Amino acid sequence: MIGRKGNRRQLKATDTPVKERTKRGGVSRRPAGMAWVVAADMGYGHKRAVYPLREIAEGGIISVGENDAASRTEKILWRRLLRIYESFSRAWSIPLVGRYIFGILDAFLRIPTFYPLRNLSRSTFQVELLESFIDKGLCEGMLERIKEKRLPLITSFYAPAIAADRKGSEKVYCIICDADLNRVWVARDPSESRIEYFAPCGRVVQRLKAYGVPDDRILLTGFPLPPELVGGTGMATLKSDLGQRLFYLDPRKRFWPRHGVNVEQFLGAKNCTFKGDRTLTITYSVGGAGALKEIGARIARSLREQILAGEVRLNLAAGTKKPVQRFFQDVKAEIANSGDGIRVISADTIEEYFTKFNAVLRTTDIFWTKPSELSFYAALGMPIITTPALGSQETFNRKWLLDIQAGIRQENPDYAHQWLMDLLNKGRLAEAAWSGFLKARKLGTYKIIEVLQTGAMKHELSPIER
Repeated sequence: MIGRKGNRRQLKATDTPVKERTKRGGVSRRPAGMAWVVAADMGYGHKRAVYPLREIAEGGIISVGENDAASRTEKILWRRLLRIYESFSRAWSIPLVGRYIFGILDAFLRIPTFYPLRNLSRSTFQVELLESFIDKGLCEGMLERIKEKRLPLITSFYAPAIAADRKGSEKVYCIICDADLNRVWVARDPSESRIEYFAPCGRVVQRLKAYGVPDDRILLTGFPLPPELVGGTGMATLKSDLGQRLFYLDPRKRFWPRHGVNVEQFLGAKNCTFKGDRTLTITYSVGGAGALKEIGARIARSLREQILAGEVRLNLAAGTKKPVQRFFQDVKAEIANSGDGIRVISADTIEEYFTKFNAVLRTTDIFWTKPSELSFYAALGMPIITTPALGSQETFNRKWLLDIQAGIRQENPDYAHQWLMDLLNKGRLAEAAWSGFLKARKLGTYKIIEVLQTGAMKHELSPIER
């Protein structure tokens, strides 16, 4: 059940056996082959959510529609769906008609208003359509693959979860990747479904209940963040990186005099000594479809003087798309070709890109991105500057960021050298970083593994050990 301190769900005979655990409720090791881990090739979000679980994945992460067991027909269907997704995402940038085109897809997956509170468990057209696709073979290759070994299934996309549940799989877990969700994530009859949900925040818990999911199949774990950015259940890496970041975000000493005592209490005195061994760093990240890449160029041009003077370093995270990589390389050549004031972060594969991207985030002070699943990275103590929301789910992600005071809506990127520097000098960015660390859940990856190992999840009393 959710919300009862110390309450633990009972371990069933079909659950994964108990493994070695730490005294703090975390996991001291991650045995390989603990679960089938499944993602969908629909942008970066669904793959990013399972990437931290790659070490426990049986045979590696399965991407539906791409694995060897998938039929040619299924692969073609998934590729078509991906092309449609990317086309609509890029449509936003088309002058005059772009937003109207994008609105067609958004209307299909629109999330209903939260208030007034009401029962939303009745099935929808989207649910019926998904089930018809599953009946025609969607996710069939994945279902064949997971027959090889009786293990729990974890997925970050609704289609594999519902397909496996309809097929009779005993343990199916679904990671919710946004701060709110459409009814399509839940089966036609929620009371009969056995899918258990890993929720990133409290609002998702409430929404799942409105959709008819029983309390005992909702676990408030938090979003699964990369272990290399957290550093275990004691959060050693996160605390060390945040201690330095708060100094870079407070050049005029507006934040530390008011919050220094609390910072030292939560991060530890050893993490609150300024090293001053690098430059204030901003990372701008585009989505998998490359939408809004032009904003990165506008940021670079606005901050040209600070970049050339060595006062600011700008990371442009381009992902795996060659056109986006070339675009950002051109921006680097225009602004600071001969120096390292601008770095383009890119790779040929998603796995390689995530590895590079996560390494860059350790020394990122200001994170500028569209309010996607990356909104939950506010838990790492980074202020999030949000671009315009692309779609209903991003609107709710941005609202969540603003509600916990960890996010800031971007103003005109052409004047970032003015308004962003004002926020920096006032200590507002440091306050946003600290708020995200305190209020967002950081231990999602460890909580998910804990559930796999024990069939239960310990609810921590500490405000940061979540």
